[in-house]
This record gives sequence, structure tokens and C-alpha cells, in this order.
Amino acid sequence: MIDVVQLAGALIAAESVTPARGAVFDVLEAVLLPLGFAVERFVAGEAPDGPVENLLATRGSGRHLAFAGHVDVVPPGPGWSAGAFEPVIADGLLRGRGAVDMKGAVAAFVVAAARVPADAGQLTLIITGDEEGPATYGTVALIERMRARGLLPDLCLVGEPTSVAALGDMVKIGRRGSVNVWIDVPGRQGHVAYPHLADNPIRPLIAALAELDALVLDTGSEWFQPSNLEITDITVGNPATNVIPAHASARLSIRFNDLHRGADLAARVEAIVRAHAPTAQVMARVSGEAFLTAPGALSALVSSAILEVTGRTPELSTTGGTSDARFLRALCPVVEFGLLNATMHKPDEAVTLDDLAQLTDIYERTIERAFAG
Repeated sequence: MIDVVQLAGALIAAESVTPARGAVFDVLEAVLLPLGFAVERFVAGEAPDGPVENLLATRGSGRHLAFAGHVDVVPPGPGWSAGAFEPVIADGLLRGRGAVDMKGAVAAFVVAAARVPADAGQLTLIITGDEEGPATYGTVALIERMRARGLLPDLCLVGEPTSVAALGDMVKIGRRGSVNVWIDVPGRQGHVAYPHLADNPIRPLIAALAELDALVLDTGSEWFQPSNLEITDITVGNPATNVIPAHASARLSIRFNDLHRGADLAARVEAIVRAHAPTAQVMARVSGEAFLTAPGALSALVSSAILEVTGRTPELSTTGGTSDARFLRALCPVVEFGLLNATMHKPDEAVTLDDLAQLTDIYERTIERAFAG
């Protein structure tokens, strides 16, 4: 039988800063093939967002449960007590980049799958090497591949680290949407002593940003917290103290709930900017719409598995950032459940060995309940 700690450690040891390719997929494929999975690996995309490697593995027939995850990780950064890609087991913890986000969950699901008879139902693993990056050629490309093959799950579980204070205290049933907006306001460069001969772009930019910052988009909805708009960058790049600059730019990010659509918010921002700076350039990118998998059969079966293993009844939540569930929702109902998120993206990222074991048990029971209908 596969050991979940050993497998998680092997995945951690395969360095896979986003976008991931190669060794980490070798580890996963080597484990899945003996379990009866048909494994397909492919590389998609070109620079700057690619190339990206993805893995699609499927086994069995009948009622169909998919597990989605990623094996790419964010750069380790400084401050580690040992090498970020040198898995360390000490004090009841497994340390290493990706331990919770989310190589630990991938390992737990594979081990859970190994415990379930291959003829019990159909399992599909949707694993990308680009979730932490632009996500242009990752899960989106996997979904295209699945649709082309008619591989459509009944249910999907995403293994993102959703737990907060204790394993099993939160399941994500939706996520807010995300839109980023870039603003560039042109001016006319000139000497600060002769402002009538120049046109300072900072003034209209600040006026527009002040109006945007004062917006109250909403007060929340039944399952979602209020939408929020945050100014994330202001750039002029003027090294001189006596020059009115030729342009000024800014960037903002909106996380929005199910009361809005990304394109509508982008248009609203553009209208406000142009009211202050008619010649401004405004570019928006919607990286995902808000979505909700209403409480029902899928969240109930995951919650019952959590309760059986941990004794906890999870909170059903839509808080936090975006995830690849925003794409997977187009295939079937999707919820997210995984390890504690306290150390993700931090130095000395770590998971307790007990949590890895319990997550494996929860995933095993989830698979069994999904196949039982």
C-alpha cells in the first residue's frame, strides 16, 4: 500500500516552481499506472504563459468523480530552516514547499483512490502544472481535452487548502470573481514653473482613483461577502523634481460576488476614469466570475465524510481568493476541500502527519459516497 507521507515527500522533492514540468509528473505517473489509471500527459502553450505540462488520469466506469489539483508551487523565497524542496519530517510535521498547497492533498487523494476498488466507479484526476501562475494553459486546457473525449464527471472535488483552524472546519462551495484593471493617463511633459505649458496627468488620475476608492459596490449577498475594490499600484516614474510627467498609471483589483459580472465592473471603472481623463487608456482582465455550488448533495457527502473522520461539521464558505474551481464549474458541480491554509506560500510550509492521514481517510469516504450516489 502507498504511504501518503512518502508520496507527499516525493512530490515535494520534485522541484516544480510554476509552471511545472517533468519530474513531479514522473512521480505522479509512476504511482497512478500500477493503480490501473490510464495516464495522459501533454504540454500546452507558449511563452510568456507557457509551456505548461498537465496530466489527465482516469480509471473505471459508472458514476464519475473527478479530483482536481495542481503540482506547481510558488517560488520558495528566503527564510527556510532547510531546503524548500528537501522534505523534512520532524515534530509530527512534513515540511517543504507544496506540503499544503497542494502536493499533500494530491498525495492523499491518490492513496485514497488506491484503497477503493477499481471497478467501484470512475475516477479522474485533473492535475495541472500551472495554477499558481497565469493559469492560461493549465486547467482550461485540461477541460478542453476532457470535453473532446467526452470525459464529463458527475461531481468534482478540488483539493485546495480550505481548512482554517483545524482540518475539516471549512468547505468552499463557491468563490468570488476577480477582475484587474490597468489605467494609463497621458499628459504633456513640461517644467513645473510653467504649468500652463504642460498637462499634469497625476491630477485626473488621483481624482479618478479617489472616486473609485469611495465606491461601495454592495453589502454582500446570501452566500458571499461584500465585493471590494483595491488600488494595487500607482506609477509615475518621474526622477526629476522640476518636471511635470508625461503620463501616470495605476492598477486596481476587484474581487466581486454573485451580484456582479466582471465585464460590467470593468465598464463601470472605465466610465469613471474617462469622466476625469477622457484620453486615458483602460485595460481590464476578468480572470474568473463569481460562482456558487448551492448546498446540496455534493457538499453534503463531503461534509458527512469530514464529520465521520474528524467529528467536525464544516462551515460552507465562499471566502478567499480564486482557484481553478472557477473553470471546473463549467463541467459539473464542484466544491473544494483540503488541508490547513495557515502556512501556504510561507517559508517552512508544513502539514501535520495526522492531517495527511485524516485527509486521506476523508477522501476515501468521499469517493465511496460519490460512487454510492
